[in-house]
Amino acid sequence: MPDKAIIFFDGVCNLCNGFVNFIIPRDQKNRFQFGSLQSAKAKSILQGHHYFIDDISTVILLEDGKLFTQSTAVLKIVRKMSGLWPLLYAFIIIPKPIRDFLYKRIANNRYRLFGKRDSCRMPSPELKSKFLE
Repeated sequence: MPDKAIIFFDGVCNLCNGFVNFIIPRDQKNRFQFGSLQSAKAKSILQGHHYFIDDISTVILLEDGKLFTQSTAVLKIVRKMSGLWPLLYAFIIIPKPIRDFLYKRIANNRYRLFGKRDSCRMPSPELKSKFLE
């Protein structure tokens, strides 16, 4: 589905899965597809874009053939959601090093703060088409 942006996320992270659950009902124009960073399909797609996963502590957005990570990925995602969420994109004016510093503080402590699953998310049958595998 080349017209859809793909959001890659840590499939065992409760915070990351919560973010995916938050996005799905706000993706009313069906712009996103999702893939766990632990999956072979995600690794293959990312390697095709010369991105090799050595750290799964970031959300990655593949949009129009370009990869975005950390705070930039999150801001680009909320910009395409329904409701007032696109207003958060205004935070893009904050310099990337500052945004990413805050992002990394949360990402590096995500398991301790939000917990972790034993295995990657398995989408329900009605949501299966939104996921790569």
